[in-house]
Amino acid sequence: MSLSTALSIAQSALMNTARQTSVVSRNVSDADNPNYTRRISVVVSTAPGARTVDIQRQTNDLLFRQNLSALSAYSGQSALYNGMDQLDVAVNGVDNASSPSTAIGNLQQALQLYATSPSNQNLGSSVIDAAKQVVRSLNQGSKAIQDFRTQTDGQIGTAVNDLNSLLNQFQDANTAVMSGTRSGTDVSDALDQRDALLKKIADYVPVSTFTRGDNDMVITTGDGTTLFETIPRTVSFAPSSSSTAGVAGNAVYIDNVPLSAGTGGNTSASGKLAGLLQLRDDVASKMQSQLDETARGLITAFAETAPSMPNAAGLFTWSGAPAVPAAGTLVNGLAASISINTAMDPSTGGNPTLLRDGGANGAAYVANTGGASYSNLLVAYGDRLDKPMTFDSAAGISATSSVSDYAANSIGWFQGVRQQASTAADAKEALASRSADALSNATGVNIDQEMSLMLDLEHSYQASARMMKTVDDMMTALMNAVG
Repeated sequence: MSLSTALSIAQSALMNTARQTSVVSRNVSDADNPNYTRRISVVVSTAPGARTVDIQRQTNDLLFRQNLSALSAYSGQSALYNGMDQLDVAVNGVDNASSPSTAIGNLQQALQLYATSPSNQNLGSSVIDAAKQVVRSLNQGSKAIQDFRTQTDGQIGTAVNDLNSLLNQFQDANTAVMSGTRSGTDVSDALDQRDALLKKIADYVPVSTFTRGDNDMVITTGDGTTLFETIPRTVSFAPSSSSTAGVAGNAVYIDNVPLSAGTGGNTSASGKLAGLLQLRDDVASKMQSQLDETARGLITAFAETAPSMPNAAGLFTWSGAPAVPAAGTLVNGLAASISINTAMDPSTGGNPTLLRDGGANGAAYVANTGGASYSNLLVAYGDRLDKPMTFDSAAGISATSSVSDYAANSIGWFQGVRQQASTAADAKEALASRSADALSNATGVNIDQEMSLMLDLEHSYQASARMMKTVDDMMTALMNAVG
């Protein structure tokens, strides 16, 4: 081997070692970056006697796809559970203190007390006050639900805007990857950026990817709808300024294909958008329907009756009074409009004794013609609250139940779904965390490993430096001998 060849080899070794050292230093500096993928510097031969450093990313496509799927599942579950927590307090209060079920229980107690002393006007007024609390619970609960749906609708609009922004950023990162791949330059940073954006996109919708020539990536949703191919596909949504009972909100469209909402407590929703859609149009809407059915049951239970006369709204009334709502048929928005019959409300000039005697709808409905101790009608109202009646199955709970049980079952239904959502959220969070850890272990930076590699490179650098020193000494001796 000639001295010039030996010197060239030594110089090449020093350059390669310096580049390898730079890669290791970069790995160490980005060890805490969850979106950084470890670089590997591989020395390869490009020609006889020539060796260069090729930089590669340490990737694991299978673990990355599993992590994306776990992130989407947890995001959808988390959106559902957190929303239900908020909805529970807004409608039922802490420990169900402001729920219709609690208010109906208080009404039953006041009614029973009045029945034991029908001549006591104060007890009659107490029943009206308890009934007003039931009405307030239903009215305010209905308003809270529709306000929640409007708020959730706004969150969907914000999420759609964020998703469109992420897709535009993904286009820039994907273009950088393709350009670098074509020119043969290192695209590791651009690939890291693209993968980081994929994780953020998976937070909103489930994603599936495949890579074409020049590292060009295509993104589809879980059901195969194209989300990105060369350019972002449009994600569209028309927000609503208010929500109405019984009316579903607007859909989210991806490339003109509607996005499906999740179902169940352990929701099928993957991504925040599907979870929010489920909250707005399934959970909150069913809760509203149950309030509406509770209101209809109360109007029916306290309706005044008379021979050869249609039942007429009594203590509780509504916009369709004096008629009573049809049996077993949901009236959307009824919980928001139910009210106390002014004929019995002393605050509006009414007489609470009409509850004991009947006649709020005219003389034909009078049941007591003068007995101050008459309690039959009061007892009958109490019995009706515990008597089974038919409810609309569209509300999602038992079709046959008493009014008091139905209100309690509504809380039970909600808490059951909420418990399922909580358990599933914990499980999916753990899965997302474990998949992220597995991905990090496979593709992330291990400081101990990098420090060990740095020592090896230091030894390689010292060996190359000694070789250059030896060659230099030999050339100096040769020049001196020639001279």
